[in-house]
Amino acid sequence: MSSALDDVRRVAFAKRKRVNFMALALSLAAMAFGLFWLFWILWETLRLGIGGLAWATFTQMTPPPNEVGGIANAIYGSFLMVMLATLVGTPIGILAGIYLAEYDPKGWLAEVTRFVNDILLSAPSIVIGLFVYAVVVARFKSFSGWAGVIALALIVIPVVIRTTENMLHLVPSAMREAAYALGTPKWKVITMITLRAALAGVVTGVLLAVARIAGETAPLLFTALNNQFWTSNLNDPMASLPVTIFKFAMSPYENWQQLAWAGVLLITVAVLGLNILARVLTRHKG
Repeated sequence: MSSALDDVRRVAFAKRKRVNFMALALSLAAMAFGLFWLFWILWETLRLGIGGLAWATFTQMTPPPNEVGGIANAIYGSFLMVMLATLVGTPIGILAGIYLAEYDPKGWLAEVTRFVNDILLSAPSIVIGLFVYAVVVARFKSFSGWAGVIALALIVIPVVIRTTENMLHLVPSAMREAAYALGTPKWKVITMITLRAALAGVVTGVLLAVARIAGETAPLLFTALNNQFWTSNLNDPMASLPVTIFKFAMSPYENWQQLAWAGVLLITVAVLGLNILARVLTRHKG
């Protein structure tokens, strides 16, 4: 009887080992498949992008076809619009996330806010661009940098809201209860204890939101459009790296294609750096 049970156990153990080996092999194969395409894309971006990098790339404006020039106006326009969109969207997102996590987590307003936030998170960016076009551009009868900032801010806000709410939920309730037991007011508990404990996660969410909007093209096509010249006036159309890449990559001119690849490399490096920074902050938090 004991021998028969041992045989059954050995068979079951061997079966589990085979299943585990197959699952591990399939997982490693899927990981290798994904990494293969990732490294191929990064290699092609690096190989083709370096050829378009020169001092003129960072100091001159977008050129006419077959002439020397750079993408300084596009770099500046992207930096300005992304920075302003982050400054607009981050406080709104953090305050809304604090409200959802700390003040009214189960109220009807919180449920409506979460529902709308989920819609914004899943909405294609081109829909947001069309919305801002209808509300801002069509009303003022002009493309502008401000319209681009609004469109990008609408992409930042839901990401920051979701991240802030989730990070605040991870803070142990005992920390809040201990502060309340000492007579600490709620606003001070939030700012000095819970928000500080979740700071690394909140900053990570902001960085991920910035990384997302840095490469958005569709919203800017309908809002900021483009500009061949340098401008700091947000009331006028403004150049950006994603739109310039889209325009130059579709052209038959070799100098434009080289500048497009240079822009792709710059965006890739910037987004990769932001994601690495977000990972470092998350690991530090853990």
